[in-house]
Amino acid sequence: MEEKYKQYEKTIKKKHSFAWTPKYASEFTTRLSAKEFIAIAEKTFKDLGWDIVYQDDKSIEAKRSEKSLGTERWTEGITATFEYGKIKVKSVTLGNEMWDVGRNSKRVQLFIYAFQETEKSFDREELQNLVSEKETINNWDDYEVPDSLPKPDEVREPKFYIHIVGCSILTILIAFLLAKVSISGFYIIGLFEFLVGFVIGFTFKYLIKFSNFTNYDKLHYVILGTVGLTYLLNQYFQYEIILYENNYDRIGFFEFLKIKFEQGLTIKKLNTGWIGLLVHWILQLVITYYVTVMAVIRNLTKYQLDRVPPEVVDFAFYHFVKDKTEDQVRKELTLKGWRETQNQDEVFEAIGALQTTQDVNRMQ
Repeated sequence: MEEKYKQYEKTIKKKHSFAWTPKYASEFTTRLSAKEFIAIAEKTFKDLGWDIVYQDDKSIEAKRSEKSLGTERWTEGITATFEYGKIKVKSVTLGNEMWDVGRNSKRVQLFIYAFQETEKSFDREELQNLVSEKETINNWDDYEVPDSLPKPDEVREPKFYIHIVGCSILTILIAFLLAKVSISGFYIIGLFEFLVGFVIGFTFKYLIKFSNFTNYDKLHYVILGTVGLTYLLNQYFQYEIILYENNYDRIGFFEFLKIKFEQGLTIKKLNTGWIGLLVHWILQLVITYYVTVMAVIRNLTKYQLDRVPPEVVDFAFYHFVKDKTEDQVRKELTLKGWRETQNQDEVFEAIGALQTTQDVNRMQ
């Protein structure tokens, strides 16, 4: 962030917000056009050191990051929207806080001040040049079509069964470990659900690489099956371990679940009854599913981008920007040595992964 903005930030009077997701918004007017607004707003975000995650013809979004305990994380999401000469600026807390300590109001007021200062620094000719430069970038007018492209890798047949086998083995291992921990009384609600999701997502990273299978719709079914089966087998393994270690007479598995419902969930010395147990089981599924999905999406998009050279992705994307159809882009790739349909599909998947990455970055 530029020094003058750091100094101004210190003078801003904060307005506190209390909510499930604290936010703050303000508006101001301008004589700029929509294109001029986007160009100035983009420069403003860059001068403030905030990460731009999305923009279209009338709106631009950025996230502010902060380093805490050696880890950098996004703390606020700031959106500026243009509509008929009116600009609305909104900041939303990205953490779990219910009190923003006035931070959202500071981001909004700082952006407005920086935007107006940036706008004043341009005369009409300079502003038009800024807009022209941005249009040139957006239209890829400066892109030079290469004479050749890196050769594609040898075609690898996608193998969906690797995910089925790998996740089946993983499910049994995790379920058994969870059962042992649950019976020992060391189970920490929230932590273990997160760890299970992390482990499943981490495993998918290597399953995707070994299998070369990247169809997310089918992988999503595997995720659902893995998460659901993990916790079902967890209960079954608890049932078998308890009978084995205590030498009890064998009862049916569903009778075992019925007894668990009757006893309910006890947290320390508080018995929350069958409702607490049911809520816990639902939380197990929801938390693990969410953590797993986010991890799989990150690993999948990274793999889709890594397996195609960036020069090839840029080449294909350039032709799409120039309004060529998919068939026309395939012909252009063929002329550059990317003849196999699967290799071409992987290029298109890489372009889709860029969009997925942007969508994930926009999530609050």
